[in-house]
Amino acid sequence: MAKAVKLADIAAILNVSTVTVSKALSDQKGVSEEMRVKIKKLAQEMGYRSPSASKIMKTRKSYNIGVLISDRYFDQHDCFYWQMYQEVATRAVSKECFTMLEILSQDNEQNVEMPKLLQENKVDGLIIIGLLKEAYLSAIEQYCKVPLVCLDFYDRRHECDSVVTDNFYGMYKLTNYLFDMGHTQIAYVGSLLYSNSITDRYFGYCKSLLEHGIAVREDWIIEDRDMDTGDQGKIMDFEFHLPEEMPTAFACNCDLTAGMLVTELEKKGYRVPEDISVIGFDNYLYPGVCNLGITTYEVDIKEMARKTLNNLLKKMTGEHYKQGITIVEGHMVLKESVKKIG
Repeated sequence: MAKAVKLADIAAILNVSTVTVSKALSDQKGVSEEMRVKIKKLAQEMGYRSPSASKIMKTRKSYNIGVLISDRYFDQHDCFYWQMYQEVATRAVSKECFTMLEILSQDNEQNVEMPKLLQENKVDGLIIIGLLKEAYLSAIEQYCKVPLVCLDFYDRRHECDSVVTDNFYGMYKLTNYLFDMGHTQIAYVGSLLYSNSITDRYFGYCKSLLEHGIAVREDWIIEDRDMDTGDQGKIMDFEFHLPEEMPTAFACNCDLTAGMLVTELEKKGYRVPEDISVIGFDNYLYPGVCNLGITTYEVDIKEMARKTLNNLLKKMTGEHYKQGITIVEGHMVLKESVKKIG
């Protein structure tokens, strides 16, 4: 039988301490990215397996993981959260786990009826993708007897573990880019307080304006959805939201809103980006909304799914993991919807 590879074996080859090797393999701070890559590569080549991973392999236990998504996110458009679920499911398979998806109806959410996945004790852990109504989230937190992780949202009233994208810094970078392109008159499109994502992105926008000495104008904060249902389909016409004095650029809280806005601006005779520039967020433009490439901030869905599943599995096996909110950084993607002015 081959001898098990130890941390000390890896450390000796690279002439570093076992502490450094341990930090690199567990993605802790205190190790340069270059050294982290070297250590992980060597560990893989040598066939190193962590004690916790070995323990899981010995038990050969697979888990059933429930995934809950409100049907409010499954409308006539191709669904961003469906793609997120697919990444979770793919990652689960690689961990020899099974996912069970339940779509939560608006009636069940409104009446605070618990999902069948929990009622029938079918799952060992639960992932909630997308914000749920406050009353329902409170009830499910009390009812749920299995480990729970929230994906793409958090709630200040609950201590749930969550994995989110860097909403604040992403919109901050996008707004800074508009300033770099000569824009100083910038509006924000998003219904504040509907979700943490929309609100956090708004504050990233505010930070950029503040640093450039520009005051936030209330008439340039534009709603994009129904506050009760989150429905954007009813607001395909932005006529009642566009300000009398138009800005030179709109910072939109998501690509769907950005695409809808571009379509409405073009109906009113504006050219994008020749007359008005537009940015979005997510790098996920729904089919058929508009044909223009939207400059945006790409959400790293694969990494968010990976961290969500890893955290949930560690909760289920009793291993140490990062509790609270985990933020996953994305990156800007420059396309056709912004023009340099001035």
